[in-house]
Amino acid sequence: MYKLLIKPILFCFTPETAHHITFAFIKFLFKIPGVSSVFRLIYSVEDKRLERTVFGITFPNPVGLAAGFDKDAKIVDEFSVLGFGFIEIGTVTPVPQAGNDKPRLFRLPQDEAVINRMGFNNGGMKEIAARLRKRKSKVLIGGNIGKNKITPNEEALNDYIKAFNELFDCVDYFVVNVSSPNTPGLRALQEKEPLKKILNSLQEVNNQKAVPKPILLKIAPDLTNEQLDDIVEIITETKLAGIIATNTTISRDGLVTEKENVEAIGMGGLSGRPLAVRSTEVIRYLVKKSNGTIPVIGVGGIHSPQDALDKLDAGASLIQLYSGFIYEGPALVGAINKAILKKSF
Repeated sequence: MYKLLIKPILFCFTPETAHHITFAFIKFLFKIPGVSSVFRLIYSVEDKRLERTVFGITFPNPVGLAAGFDKDAKIVDEFSVLGFGFIEIGTVTPVPQAGNDKPRLFRLPQDEAVINRMGFNNGGMKEIAARLRKRKSKVLIGGNIGKNKITPNEEALNDYIKAFNELFDCVDYFVVNVSSPNTPGLRALQEKEPLKKILNSLQEVNNQKAVPKPILLKIAPDLTNEQLDDIVEIITETKLAGIIATNTTISRDGLVTEKENVEAIGMGGLSGRPLAVRSTEVIRYLVKKSNGTIPVIGVGGIHSPQDALDKLDAGASLIQLYSGFIYEGPALVGAINKAILKKSF
């Protein structure tokens, strides 16, 4: 139904408008008695054999929703019945911010891709934490945190600590986002010394908690092997729980969409099918380099069950959907979980 009816209608609107329409429709739909149960019956695949225990957390299945889709945690309860094993919210910043100027979200249908330069638009840590405290479902939540655009890199650590403390009681794990290409200067924080400072400091705060929570690092697909080697070294040294590979790419190589159209869109991070091969390469490299000691969540270009299996075969412990969810719809979640069951057993 999604690909035949809903998707063609949504694709008549601009991507950001379609996103808001989708959220409003879902919230309305799930207020109808029984709808939640029907959706769970249709889309959710519940089987103990799908469980994965990663960095101390038992996930009901390995398929999650990536950060950026439900930034403000507005419909995590509704998404929880679509079969996701976990949902990552954010990126969350200390202070609310509007993000970059519109238009800032673009589809490349021929490539089954999306370009975004949203710029960490979100309602801020206090609003999001308050919403998470009121949620009804028990779905596992990841908190993706970042710095405000107006915060200089020298003061970025303060933003990460503020967001970490505010969300600590509301999420199950954290993700440090220094890899978005849409906040000026942010990727400079991926360099070895500034990154070590942020991660070590966050771990110090984390270890002061009664029960520390897993902290992961989300990295860009555009890093060289030498930079990936540094990432493995830093993760080991700071004792982080894992890596999310990968964020969006600034590369435009190999696109089918006409070059003039791509250039007209301008800056932004590319996600979707064109990212599949590179993100899988990064996963495989990280797993091999760390001898499998660092859990990796694979994300980037998962549009089919086989794409998901490729990520898992490369060594990913868990996977996440974003653009694939937009192009393929909610049935993709169940299809992946069924494929995992079929292959594993």
